[in-house]
Amino acid sequence: MPAIHKGSPKLKFSFVPSRQQSVLGGLPAIEALAQEFGLWEKLRGLRLLDPRKRTGSGFGPDAIVAQLIYSFVVGGASLADAERLEEDPLAQRLAGLARFADESTLGQWLRAQSPESVRALWELIRAFVIWVKGRAVAARWQYDGRAENFFDDTQVEVSGKEFEGAKWNYAGDLALSWQTFWHGPWLVDGELGSPGDVSGALPGMLERNRELWAGQPSDFLADSGSSAAKYLAAIAGAGFTQWSVSYNKWTSALERTAAGQPETAWGPAVERVWTDGTKLTEQHCRVRHTPEGSEVTYEFAAVRCRAEGEMFWRYAFVVCEGGRAAAAVLARHRLKGEKELLFKEVLRGLDLHHPPCAELQANAMFYAIAALAYDLMVAVKVLCLPDECQGWQVRTLMARLVRLPATLVTHARRLVARVEVPASWLGWWQAWVERWWPGARAVPAG
Repeated sequence: MPAIHKGSPKLKFSFVPSRQQSVLGGLPAIEALAQEFGLWEKLRGLRLLDPRKRTGSGFGPDAIVAQLIYSFVVGGASLADAERLEEDPLAQRLAGLARFADESTLGQWLRAQSPESVRALWELIRAFVIWVKGRAVAARWQYDGRAENFFDDTQVEVSGKEFEGAKWNYAGDLALSWQTFWHGPWLVDGELGSPGDVSGALPGMLERNRELWAGQPSDFLADSGSSAAKYLAAIAGAGFTQWSVSYNKWTSALERTAAGQPETAWGPAVERVWTDGTKLTEQHCRVRHTPEGSEVTYEFAAVRCRAEGEMFWRYAFVVCEGGRAAAAVLARHRLKGEKELLFKEVLRGLDLHHPPCAELQANAMFYAIAALAYDLMVAVKVLCLPDECQGWQVRTLMARLVRLPATLVTHARRLVARVEVPASWLGWWQAWVERWWPGARAVPAG
């Protein structure tokens, strides 16, 4: 076989202005689901989101939120990116707007928001997730037949002292704190504020979102930031079938209790290989302990491990509900890492590392709209895409579903968006139009 080398392209380029071409041909997939839920009508009904004194002029909350959602799902990360949607003819026609808001108008609307309006949007997000769950195949969003719930906090680092609420965190960085609550693959609640108690928002989130898991088998997972007595009490009383929280603080008394257990209390030795290749011997048991400040004694799943050649055991603990074997609790709790990766996917996929405004409530609303955009993309995946696509992440959804070339043409006196899709996906998109697009009518493909 002869050697293969890169050749020089023998091409000439001619760049011309375009008013009919779009690179967002898959954006109707998001719009159609929003319409089926009645999202825009529901946004118009949330008076808290509308700061206008004269509602007969200016951009309504439905128009502003739609523009920001469009921007997020196509990869935009700033208000300037949202303004640039004006350059895409298909996005403008999908929104049904004569024009999009500019960056200044978007920022002004965000700055006019309040804690109450942010909370109202999160309540709408919860209603949307409930609506999607009622239409989705359960196996696509449940874990082993149970509704999976997860709480976590992340630090959003900022640069500059102009960010309201930003403080120096434990790592010495100026940051905001974003506490979030997840139900299945959806982000259903969030609170943006100053770094401090990393689980301060948890009790309120548990109370507000109980209807999501009420009356059905459910799991809850959290890290050690939620292991203080007041948070354990809130978790234990939230009605979860199974729950577990990492417990790596205040472990001295627990280690003495575990070390004092008879050998018969420990399960069979299990050989494991750690991520660095170290071979470990591992055993499990359950112990009872009353955390400091708690009036309740809780069950703990304990694991002790020892590497080859070591004389002493090392211990780790997870506080949990009663009933399950310690090994089963710990095996299930290790999957918490998958949920943490899901959180990172939102931050990276939607590029939420850069709050756009100086005001805290403006940023809180911006992040809530980002969560709604993310949940819309996940809903499209769960409700519409085939099984082999259920592992797609945000960036893949953007690239494979949304960013498709399209041309606006007139056919039989009707405007048609001709979207170029891979041949292997042509049947899927044709079926999608028949099911999801309002007033769908067959249009020749030529």
